[in-house]
Order: sequence, then structure tokens, then C-alpha cells
Amino acid sequence: MEHTTLKSWADCAPHLVAVAAGRAAADLVIQNGQWVNVHTREVLPNHDIAIANGRIAFVGADASHCIGDTTEIIDAEGRFMIPGLCDGHMHVESGMLTPAEFARAVIPHGTTSMFTDPHEIANVLGLEGVRMMHDEALLQPINMFTQMPSCAPSAPGLETTGFEISPEDVAEAMSWPGIIGLGEMMNFPGVINADPKMLAEIAATQNAGKTVGGHYASPDLGPAFHAYVAGGPADDHEGTCEADAIARVRQGMRSMMRLGSAWYDVESQITAITEKGLDPRNFILCTDDCHSGTLVNDGHMNRVVRHAIECGCDPLIALQMATINTATHFGLERELGSITPGRRADVILTSDLRALPIEHVIACGQTIAKVGECLVDCPHYGWPDHARQTVHIGRQRVADDFIVAAPSGANRVTANVIGVVENQAPTKALTAELPVKDGRVQMDVQNDVCQIALVERHRALGTTTNGFVSGFGYTGKMAMASTVAHDSHHMIVVGTDRENMALAANRLGEVGGGVTVFKDGNECALVELPIAGLMSDQPATEVATKAQKMVEAMEACGCTLNNAYMQHSLLALVVIPELRISDLGLVDVTKFEMTDVIQAHT
Repeated sequence: MEHTTLKSWADCAPHLVAVAAGRAAADLVIQNGQWVNVHTREVLPNHDIAIANGRIAFVGADASHCIGDTTEIIDAEGRFMIPGLCDGHMHVESGMLTPAEFARAVIPHGTTSMFTDPHEIANVLGLEGVRMMHDEALLQPINMFTQMPSCAPSAPGLETTGFEISPEDVAEAMSWPGIIGLGEMMNFPGVINADPKMLAEIAATQNAGKTVGGHYASPDLGPAFHAYVAGGPADDHEGTCEADAIARVRQGMRSMMRLGSAWYDVESQITAITEKGLDPRNFILCTDDCHSGTLVNDGHMNRVVRHAIECGCDPLIALQMATINTATHFGLERELGSITPGRRADVILTSDLRALPIEHVIACGQTIAKVGECLVDCPHYGWPDHARQTVHIGRQRVADDFIVAAPSGANRVTANVIGVVENQAPTKALTAELPVKDGRVQMDVQNDVCQIALVERHRALGTTTNGFVSGFGYTGKMAMASTVAHDSHHMIVVGTDRENMALAANRLGEVGGGVTVFKDGNECALVELPIAGLMSDQPATEVATKAQKMVEAMEACGCTLNNAYMQHSLLALVVIPELRISDLGLVDVTKFEMTDVIQAHT
């Protein structure tokens, strides 16, 4: 698990000892700072840090004995010296960026370690795609650890992916240098029911001595939850309330509280610490999903830490949950997460522990950012052509592909409708009375019921499944399509007009993936995502500009939801209740079985 240019602590120890003792000169000394010690939850003024070989050699009141003729000196000027921030659970692909461009975007925000789960690309390109993400991650100047995806498909029998991940794939990946553990085990019914495949993946990870990521997206905290914990997942980020957080930590799991672009689950859970007084050591902050606009305009883990503080958390506890707690969880407490001897020299200088301005970022002993500017190169992997040619819709779509046929003789029908919930991953299973015209079920745009379709894009089968969705508030004649469609990543099309839905679907087939918005027959916004139909290798600022136009186009179509694109992209995520759509049809995720779009008719 070594950084590409960093020697291990064992290899550096003789030199670190010599520097700490004053027999050799440090490469870098940071003077006159306030040392934020996350092991003891203290702020110690007037301290210095001596760094050699990319690792910390000495932290104390005076490091002058470590300074030689070639030592670089940084005057902290009384600022706080905090560890580089760690994101305990996140998906690079959600930023619409490659690992290199994601790193470039978050470095100025003080993120120096990420624990990434590339299960999006696993669904499109399989183990080969995971290896590509892993290899680009290892090229970066910060620590990007990879969790081997566990669930492709996320719910076998309820969706069809481009590739499937097997226990043999998991076992193979555990030998790769950058693999830190198993990605979120989303198939929680499989674990609860002792599915041999799911338990084999967990066993391969545990036998390798690595961490099993969890994903228990159910409000049931009874025997089913306890069975899931007994299966081996060590953390969970799907909690949405205080009871969820408490249940997890009481059972020896880490509760990962997330603030992403659309998930606001910190405020509702952090009361377990701030009000109930639980020991915070088993709580971790993470983002899960952040799109490029959030990264460019609002921040990354610095945003999450600030938010936790605004929710009443002690700043030092919030920092622990974004540094040492995360490192400890993944077995890296002796490698990163604190400013202490032997650890990687990942240090941030900030003048305010509450507002947390990120003024100077050091990773592995090198300055990588100052006042919002990334100062280092983030190398790109050479993505092959076949990774850029993954959108195969088989044939051009026409308006009739998006028809929901009514039962014979029906004048009205009761339809099952996916209900979007703002700022949360779960949906609601709603019903709506919809009219029928010429044997076709009609949308009810006035009452916020429009159409949703999943267009198959992996095997060029030419198939389309249809349903209804509510909550976006769309008006007029419009459609939005995206090849980011967690987790199977076919193509989600939502619209109020079938002609526009066909135009949007065909446009993404033409450009090889991305997101597009059509209104009145004209394209209003396009974000090209040519790599696996999920990512762009352009800088985050450029992608964010296009994404902002997408947001504005959605607003012009009547949508006012916060980060509605993220909600759109998750409508096919058949492991989070209550109702979703897949390439096989409508899925009742409370029962993990298919259900009918039309419930009854008159």
C-alpha cells in the first residue's frame, strides 16, 4: 500500500530517527504553528513539524535542531496545523471526472486521502474498468485508495449490467497494490439470506486482512439488520436518522455520515454525538457522491467538516471524524490521519478551525496547493478506445418507444409512481390516477407525474422499459437523459413529452454518453461523458460549467429540487427503497421483486 514515490516508514526509519535526533537535516520544517493533535483532541500552540522523505520525523515545541542548509522552512504564522482530510467513502465517477481530474479538483480543498469505490465503472467495464481506475489513482500526488466493487449487479435478477463481478474477481483484486478493501456491500438481502456469492466476496476480503464496506439501505433495525452485521460489513453510510447511527456503532460498525451534493445525512445523525454523548471514535464523515459543480464551487471534505461544526459538533471531534477515525477504520492509523512521527506528511494550514479556510496544503511533504490553487500535476491514465465507446443503444428511439400501454378497455388507470425525495437517496412508492387516450396511459404533468424510461445501452438490444415518476416539477415539453444511471448505468430518460424523450436518448447514443436536456425539441444543455458513459477527462472547472448549464436547463423546465440531477441518476438504483426502475421493469425495493406499472384500471 505504498504511494508511488513514497518510501515505507520502515525504509525511512533510520533517516527519520537521525532527523528527530538532530543528526540529519529535515527536508521541510513548518514553524510557529498550532498543532491540532487528533489523537488527544488538543490544540498545542507554538509547535514545529519536521519532515523528511515525505514523512513526519519530529513534532515539538522547537525543531531548530532539525534544520540544515538545504531545509525548506514554512512559517505557519500561528495558524492551525491539521492533518490532511480523508473521505471515507466516495465514488469518483459521481464527479463526472476521472481520478486525475477529481484529485485536481479536491486538492485545493485539503483532501489528501480518499477511499474510492469504482463500482459505477465496474457495471460498465467489469474488472478491467476497476483496474483502470485503480491504476490512475496510484499515479496521483495524494492518497487514492481503491475498494474493490462488490455488487455488479447490485441486485441479481432485478437488473442487467454490462459486466458482473465474481468472488474470483474480488480475490484477484485483493492482491493489487492500491486495493484497501471491499466496496459497499449493497446486496444486503443477499447477505441476510447467506447468499454464497456475497459471503464468498466478504470472505476473500477478510482473508486478505482488509476492510469490508457496508450499505444497509433499510429502516429495519430488527433481526435483518443484525444478520447483515453478522455477515461482516464493517461500516455503513446509508443511515438517515439518529437511530440508524446509534444502531450501527453499538454493533461495532463505523457509522459513516455523509454530506454529498444531494445527500444531507449529517445533521440528522450527529445528534448521537452532540446530544446523546456517544463516543465519537466510531463515527466517520464522508461525501459518497459529489458532482463537479459542488467540488468547484463549494468544496469537498472541508465542506463536510464545516457542516458538521455548524450542526453543533466540536471542531476537534469533526476533524477526528475526517482524519484519524477514517485512517483507523481502514487499518492505516500508523500511516496517515494524524500529524505524528512516521506518518505521511499530509498537513493543512488554516487560520480558523470553524470556517476552515484551506490556505496551504502539503501532501507527502510537498506543497500541492495554496489558497485555492492546485500547484501539482495530476497524471492521466491512457484510457483505451473501447473504454470510450460504451453506449450501444442498438437503434434510434422514436416516440412510440416511450408508450405505456393501457389494459384493454381502460379509461383510467391507477399507476405505481416513483416519488423523488429531496436531499435523500430513498424514494417513495406513490400511486396516481392517470387518464387513458387511444389505449395509451397519459402523463399528468399538472400534478407532477411525468414519464421515466430506461434505455438499454450495454448490449445494443434496442429495449426500453417505461414507468412514471413524480417530484421533479417539470412543465412544458421536455426531456432529460443520462447514461449515469446508478448502478447498472443504462440510460435514464425522464420527460413530459415522448418526442423529446426520443431526441434526448438518441443524442446520447450519438455522443457516446453523458447528460442532455431537451426543451421544445431543442437541446438546452449537454455534458459529454465519453469514458464509460460516466466520466470526462476534462478539468473539473470545464465540466462544472457544462453541468451548471444542465442545472439551469432543468430549472427552465420547472425543476427546483436541490441537486435534482443526482436524484435523476439514482432512479435505477434497485437496492435503495422504495420504488425504482431497471431494464427489466419496475422494482419494489421493499420486497426486492418486480412489480407492475399499472396497479388497477377502470
